[in-house]
Amino acid sequence: MSSETSTYDLVVIGGGPAGIAAAAAGVGAGKKVALVDNHHQLGGAGINTGTVPGKTLRETALALSGLKARRLAGVDLALSQRSTVADFLRHEQSVKADFNVLITQQLRTDKADLYFGTAAFVDPHTVRVKASKLRPMRPQAPGISADALLRGESILIATGSSPVRPPVFPFGSAEIYDSDTILHLDRLPERLAVVGAGVIGIEYACTFAALGAHVDLIDGREVLLPFLDADLSRALTAAMQRDGVTFHWKEKVEDCRARGSAGVRLYLGSKLSLNVDAVLVAAGRKSHTETLNLSGAGVTTGERGIILVDEQLRTSVPHIYAAGDVIGFPVLASTSMEQGRRAARCALGLEVRRQIAPLLPNGIYTIPEVSTVGETEESLKKQGVDYVVGRADYQSNARGRIIGDPDGFLKLLFRREDMKLLGVHIIGEQAIELVHIGLMAMLSGGVAGMFVEVCFNAPTLGGLYKSAAIDALLRASGTRASLPQSGFNKP
Repeated sequence: MSSETSTYDLVVIGGGPAGIAAAAAGVGAGKKVALVDNHHQLGGAGINTGTVPGKTLRETALALSGLKARRLAGVDLALSQRSTVADFLRHEQSVKADFNVLITQQLRTDKADLYFGTAAFVDPHTVRVKASKLRPMRPQAPGISADALLRGESILIATGSSPVRPPVFPFGSAEIYDSDTILHLDRLPERLAVVGAGVIGIEYACTFAALGAHVDLIDGREVLLPFLDADLSRALTAAMQRDGVTFHWKEKVEDCRARGSAGVRLYLGSKLSLNVDAVLVAAGRKSHTETLNLSGAGVTTGERGIILVDEQLRTSVPHIYAAGDVIGFPVLASTSMEQGRRAARCALGLEVRRQIAPLLPNGIYTIPEVSTVGETEESLKKQGVDYVVGRADYQSNARGRIIGDPDGFLKLLFRREDMKLLGVHIIGEQAIELVHIGLMAMLSGGVAGMFVEVCFNAPTLGGLYKSAAIDALLRASGTRASLPQSGFNKP
């Protein structure tokens, strides 16, 4: 270990979405910034094991399975029967590698110092970096792979999270995966058990079901994603069942026995047993803080290692900040980036907005996609808000019929008093893109009449907003919508 200490305005620990955004904000303000990451593949879970890989696998599954073709014209391409695991993972690996190179080059251009290694606090201002023994992604990865001492006037912790591994599952066995290791599977299972019906679990359940696997989804709750509007939860459950997912509600895995080539046998609390080829455990995530020696800096943590922060993203130590998955909910790459930028600007004494955007969209990459923003019917009822629902089905929209989505719909919630938009809920093709129209309308205080007056391209899914707004206005006036919705923006 070198005895020399390098001094920085900001030391960022963690090279995921929050850390990269923070480092970029710091160097953009002309500050001296160091970024420490424990391997040579920047991007954290967002690029390497979570957001980008999972969504890339979803798109690959849709392409290889020919699912869209079957829906459009009853054509079964059956590509999955001739595909290998290498085919399935090739695009995911390519996209991931390209992002790794892009991020590293950008930080190098921005003149942030990159240190590849494991960071631990020596004291509240000093971090010791132990050089990573992992091989670089590229032979000449730009960065410092040597032990170092870094002193930061401010320090940002953005070390992300890792999957929880309940002891009942023998993770040393080749047939047992979590959301990180599922990317290393060596064969496509004919029958897969997914333990945990959270967002990660159901996204992977849909991906493998699209490839023809029978998926058993096991969860201790009795409804899918209870934070969703109930109409969306029911619609998504029905779609997943139709595509080959069997739900086992109010169940818990009591025992798991990996039997090599004979697969895995799961014993559930109801005494039901399942024989599967592989198991994906999606039992939540925990903050990745074990190696940081937070006690050496005086930083306070909560349940599952979550670092506690205030509205400015400060920890219990005023000059130490935290952002991203390591501080808990909402654990999204998009919000992590916003938190990282905000934390860096606060730490460096730069001007910041009073708060992060008050409305955060939620995108779930299931098949079909689901996306929401704002209030649900259930939350409005609890608040005692009088509201009006406006709905438009994909099948009543020309573009929806062209796409061939039989089940998609847009649901808008308006406050009856002034018809102000309070919630947007979408299930169907391109839902995660489509939600942003409603998000921008809500941020600007949009009302139902605004959508009626807007001219949307035709045929487009965007026209669903006009149809749903007209539906809501007719309901508010006491007249049920009785005219067919052509999808060409006419009432």
